[in-house]
Amino acid sequence: MRVGVGSGNPVKRRAVEQVLESSRGTDLVDELGGDPRTVAVESVPVSSGVSEQPTGHAETIAGAENRAEGVLDADQGPYDLGVGIEGGVAGFDGADGLFLVMWAAVSDGSRVGRGAGPSLELPTDIATRIDEGEELGPVMDDVLDTNGVARRGGAAGALTNGRVAAPT
Repeated sequence: MRVGVGSGNPVKRRAVEQVLESSRGTDLVDELGGDPRTVAVESVPVSSGVSEQPTGHAETIAGAENRAEGVLDADQGPYDLGVGIEGGVAGFDGADGLFLVMWAAVSDGSRVGRGAGPSLELPTDIATRIDEGEELGPVMDDVLDTNGVARRGGAAGALTNGRVAAPT
């Protein structure tokens, strides 16, 4: 079974690998058939079709869905499943502040499943810069005086000292 992750980001590919390793792929095998020992997870860089910094749940979900579907249409296919993972920023009714939000979508070409990850409130100084139009990944790099936060655990990993790794 081939599973394509709609990104070249190793953090996103590894997240999918960890999910499949934890279940040994048995849930997928029961659903789609095959041998759980032959599940291959591959990075498939595709466009999210949304802005570089998705804002709001709807745009973040659309990015995840577009990535999942893009995998199934990729030249490297065919893939049994396309997975899209997208990080964005959004607010929540009843809560002040701006939050890092994470959404995933999985498609087999006829069905799409969606799930949300944890949401983390962004520190005020970071949220202000995002509200002014900057992208979260570069802001995190600047604040932490580093490069490549997005490819080493993402903003969620940086904000939680590695306890949560998520897409950016």
